Amino acid sequence: MPFLLRGRLGLYCHNNEVGLQPNLFITYGTVLKLMHEKTKFRLHSHDVPYGSGSGQQSVTGFPNVDDSNSYWIVRPQPDTSAKQGDTIKSGTIVRLQHMRTRKWMHSHLHASPISGNLEVSCFGGEGESDTGDYWRLEIEGSGKTWKQDQRIRLQHVDTGGYLHSHDKKYARIAGGQQEVCGVRDKRADNVWLAAEGVYLPVAESK
Repeated sequence: MPFLLRGRLGLYCHNNEVGLQPNLFITYGTVLKLMHEKTKFRLHSHDVPYGSGSGQQSVTGFPNVDDSNSYWIVRPQPDTSAKQGDTIKSGTIVRLQHMRTRKWMHSHLHASPISGNLEVSCFGGEGESDTGDYWRLEIEGSGKTWKQDQRIRLQHVDTGGYLHSHDKKYARIAGGQQEVCGVRDKRADNVWLAAEGVYLPVAESK
């Protein structure tokens, strides 16, 4: 069950199995898993390169909830005034940093391995980030600020591709994991939800 860690940190640890939280904001610095709404797989990466395309670190959909390689840190676009604990409005450009490898979720015009759509990879690292790491948050429905119970899309700024997954699965190096890619069409299977994570509290305004 969710619980509040009382003390200096004031973190909120949430297990998605107990249901979505309508008043829980996603803020910069939050560490979370993104769940693909249609298949329930989690956005995932690990230190395994693609065997084609860019050869960069692969990004997949992972079937099991309990895997530390599915955690991502929500970061702002560089050179902005955004700080840890700030809320995030629809239309904002964000970056997702893979917690384990510290690389950024990235996309480009290389073809994805299974479907031939836009490849999504992890690339760069601390102090090494470019516009290929920029994703525009789109909140579905009437909400204007990202909360944990809201359906979202992430559109890649450089290519226009939406973060997408489907039930096409890898057979070998990532057996049982499904392809994550970018598609330029707004479709039912490029909707995601914030799931398990450590949600930082909203920063106090000064």
